[in-house]
Amino acid sequence: MKRNAVYPGTFDPITSGHHDLVRRAASIFDRIVIAVAANPNKAPMFPLEERVRMAQQVLADLPNVEVRGYSGLTYQFARSLGFEVVIRGLRAVSDFEFEFQLANMSRHLAPEIETVFLTPQEQFTFVSSTLVREIATLGGDVREFVHPVVAEELRKRAPQFAPGAARPQAPK
Repeated sequence: MKRNAVYPGTFDPITSGHHDLVRRAASIFDRIVIAVAANPNKAPMFPLEERVRMAQQVLADLPNVEVRGYSGLTYQFARSLGFEVVIRGLRAVSDFEFEFQLANMSRHLAPEIETVFLTPQEQFTFVSSTLVREIATLGGDVREFVHPVVAEELRKRAPQFAPGAARPQAPK
């Protein structure tokens, strides 16, 4: 029996923590679809197509990993692929309550789909897309938290903070 899984998220942008989770999941599952959510309830920095493209570039060396954009409910997307496992990442205890609630709701709506939780390596537990975006927007160096492709895309989004550009001055 094939073991296939969906790993959903906004991936705005994909971080080294996501990358770590996907690499380890790729050794457990036969096939993984990274499901990049359109999520109309969020205002992402990158459009869906760019988030998909970045994830494809970052994960290109993993032959059993595919990246797709989607909208709607994750369990419906998993069903459409014929997959019965959804992977969710847990960075810290603070993630658990929301993820537990989400998993139970999904189980109620789609009892045939199981949720599996994975945790990142310790050095990635504090890395989130939200923090990476904020650091990049404020001119910080995000290269240790994201793949070089992503770091370059973030740099393009905040050209006023490119190397050599004038930094904002503190109020006098």
